[in-house]
Amino acid sequence: MRDTLRQLLPAVVVAGFLGSSLNAPPAKAITTPSIINATASSQCLDYSIVGVCFWLYCGWTGCSVRTSLLVRHYVPELVVSSYEKTGENPWSDMVGQAYSVSSELANFLASSLAPSTDAMGGGQNTSDAEPRYRQSLRFKHADVVGHPGGAIFNQFASGFGFACQGAAQAFYPYYLSTLDSLAWRSGIPESAYPEALIPGRRELGQTSDLWGNVYPRSGFIAQTHDYKAAALTAQRSADIVTRTGQPHVYFPLIRNARDGWWPPDPIVEGNSDHRWQQLQPNMSRSCHVWPDRSAQDTYADRLAEDGDYVLPCGAGTTVVSVVGRSFWVHLARVCLTPLKNGRDEYEMYLLT
Repeated sequence: MRDTLRQLLPAVVVAGFLGSSLNAPPAKAITTPSIINATASSQCLDYSIVGVCFWLYCGWTGCSVRTSLLVRHYVPELVVSSYEKTGENPWSDMVGQAYSVSSELANFLASSLAPSTDAMGGGQNTSDAEPRYRQSLRFKHADVVGHPGGAIFNQFASGFGFACQGAAQAFYPYYLSTLDSLAWRSGIPESAYPEALIPGRRELGQTSDLWGNVYPRSGFIAQTHDYKAAALTAQRSADIVTRTGQPHVYFPLIRNARDGWWPPDPIVEGNSDHRWQQLQPNMSRSCHVWPDRSAQDTYADRLAEDGDYVLPCGAGTTVVSVVGRSFWVHLARVCLTPLKNGRDEYEMYLLT
């Protein structure tokens, strides 16, 4: 049954892209071509050679050792939309027929959990609040979809040989908070998890600049700064998607390592294995790990007046470069990569 849903749901979403929109996209929405174009950033790619591999080849005439490079760079995998009003994803191609059912479901559950007009849309106590009040409780929806530029990048990587392929499928709806309304709005059962109760565990931020707790992974956030609230929402939803067996309605992004291809571990706040890029409201050509500025910075240039953000996520992946085709048989491969400890020490991989 689960496999059937994994096949049908992406088809429904793609049909929604091509069909007529039931909800008009926000005035400042971003389009798919713009998202794809933003992948052409050398800073976000961060291509680097991290090691060398030795291949033992043997044939009828004897054996020889060949070398190849071990390269690492970031692959565009996910696009996370963090927004306030149900059905108004700032990614314009995501506002269509495919989301009408999930929006109706979200409105029904929201009215059941908190029967007020404002609660149906997520609270609307953020950007639409009375300007003279400094609101601390915010709510945002989150949609996590496969990066549309991922398929193009994978085609390039497969033909080039010196680039890593990503694991995500383009336009695949890994997580839609409107379909996970019960957990996303109530925080049940994660509000009782140790990560949510013990201070200092799973927190996004830095000294004197706490953005918020990753747990419970819900849409309600105690944060006066709207951009930081959106970033935390994106971090929470990506945290769900990159893991299996979570108490949410979602499809996990499965990244199983294999010989010659090593994807990163599940996303963890503050870890450089994943980087974020902002495309909405202002497009940036740089990628970073949150927080990426000093504790005194206001992030004023990243604030959205309507409270809607589009934040792609890239995954740092390592791959063995192709050494050429041969009729010989390789018996063993040994790869060396320097450790990140400031000393001349190396980590060895033995591949068979």
